[in-house]
Amino acid sequence: MNLKDLSDYLGLSQTTVSRALNGYPEVSEKTRKRVQDAAAAHNYRPNTRAKGLATGRTMSIGHVIPISARHEIVNPIFADFIAGAGEIYSKNGYDMHLTVVPDTDEARVYRDIASKGSVDGVIVHGPLQNDPRIKLLQDLGLPFAVHGRSGRGDEDYNWVDVNNARAFERATNFLIDLGHRRIALLNGNEKMDFAARRRLGYLTAHGARGLTHDPALMFSDEMTEHYGYASVLRALDHPSPPTAFLISSIISSIGARRALEERGLQLGRDISIITHDDELSYLKNGEDLPIFTATRSSVREAGRICAQMVLDVIANPTSPPQHRLLESDLTVGNSTGPAP
Repeated sequence: MNLKDLSDYLGLSQTTVSRALNGYPEVSEKTRKRVQDAAAAHNYRPNTRAKGLATGRTMSIGHVIPISARHEIVNPIFADFIAGAGEIYSKNGYDMHLTVVPDTDEARVYRDIASKGSVDGVIVHGPLQNDPRIKLLQDLGLPFAVHGRSGRGDEDYNWVDVNNARAFERATNFLIDLGHRRIALLNGNEKMDFAARRRLGYLTAHGARGLTHDPALMFSDEMTEHYGYASVLRALDHPSPPTAFLISSIISSIGARRALEERGLQLGRDISIITHDDELSYLKNGEDLPIFTATRSSVREAGRICAQMVLDVIANPTSPPQHRLLESDLTVGNSTGPAP
C-alpha cells in the first residue's frame, strides 16, 4: 500500500495523511490516531526518500567512528549501543550513516557532513575531556547528542551518561567494607571523560575513608582482555600486592581472571574483583548468579535514549539541551569476598 492508496482508503488528502504520520501539530489527535491505526493495520511504511524531499531532511543520523587509536567499531560496547539506537531510528523512519575514519580525519569528516547536508544530526562517541568535537559541531550548527560527557561546561549540549564517579566510589567503598585496603584500579584510557570520572570516584572513596592510594596500583589503557591479564600480573608482582581489583570493563576482567588462574589464585577467596558491566548481549556476566560483582548499566538503553535525544533536537532545534545521567546498579556476584 502506498500513500495514495492509504489516502483513498481513509477518504483524506495525501497531505493530511502525510502530516498525520509525521507529527505535524495542525492535525487533530483524533485524525492522527485514525491514520496511524490504518497505517499499522495495512503495514504501510512511508517512502523514506519521498519523506526526505517533503521535509527537507535526509532521514539519517551520522556516526563518525575514529578507528586508528581507539578501535571503537570492534568493541562489543559499541555494537550494543548501535543496536539500541537502531531500534529508535527504525521506529521513526531514520537510517544510520556510519563513517569510519582515522583519528586525524574526524574533524574534516564532520565539516564535510555539515557542508553536504548528508545527515540530519550526529551522535558523538567516546568523548575526551574537553573534547574539541563539541565546539566544532556547535559552530557548524549540526544537531548532535553525546554518549558521555566532556569535562566541565556540560550544560550547553545534549548528552547521555552514566554516573561513573558515583559508581566507582560505591564499588571502592564496597571493597573497603570487606576489609580490603590494597585496591588496584584497572581503568580505561584516562584521556576519555568516563575513565577520568571513574578514577575520581575511586580516589574519593579512598580519601573519605582515610586511606592512601598507591599510584603503582593504578593502570590506564584501552580496555582489552590482554590489558586486564597483563595488568593483574604486574600488580601481583608488586612488593605489596593488592587484595582486590576495580576494573572498568568486563572484557578486561576476563583477562584478569585468566591471570589469577595462572597464578593459582581463587577469585572471590584469594582476590576480589569488581568490574563495570555494560550488560552486553553477547558477553553475559553469568546467568542466574553473576560471575563478577559489578556496577551495571545497559549501554543498549543508553543507545535508545541518545538516539531519541538527537531526533528531538532535529525536530525542535531551539529547545534547551537535554541531559540524562543514568545510575549504575551494584550487583553482587562470586568475585568478591572478605580480604584474606
